[in-house]
Amino acid sequence: MKFVPSVEMNWRKQISGLQLAVRAASAAGLSVAIAQFLRLENPIYAFLAAVIVTDLAPAQSRRLGIHRIIATVVGAVCGAVLSQVLPPRALGIGLSILIAMLACQLVQSSEGAKVAGFTCAIVVLQHSPEPWLSAFHRLIETLIGVGTALLISYIPKLIRIREASEKTG
Repeated sequence: MKFVPSVEMNWRKQISGLQLAVRAASAAGLSVAIAQFLRLENPIYAFLAAVIVTDLAPAQSRRLGIHRIIATVVGAVCGAVLSQVLPPRALGIGLSILIAMLACQLVQSSEGAKVAGFTCAIVVLQHSPEPWLSAFHRLIETLIGVGTALLISYIPKLIRIREASEKTG
């Protein structure tokens, strides 16, 4: 028997996609507004975190948010330490990413290894005279983004769609 996607299945995907896009956009906009209100230097990291952890299911947003926060802490700490010994050039950035990703493996948070790597590299690349402050700002911006995504995930779906498994008949 040949499987042909039904119009109803396509409609469900479109509605779910629309709702996810509205949630991600709302969380991103709110996180940028909060970061700008607090006069944080890089609100981009707040909205990146918001978009990445936004999901239609609050439980999934929480799971993604926890991994994002752990990875950001690992990356920020590695970046603050390594920026004092590594140059903000290609080799230093590469080594900082390697070390942060391996550190994530050590703390058994492999899902966040890439985030830790790029967070660490950002701190090293900035080569701030105050690397711990820079690392702290990355963490605050991420917490704002994750927090707004979690809040948005608790807003009820605008349109409820029965899943195929729930159909009767």
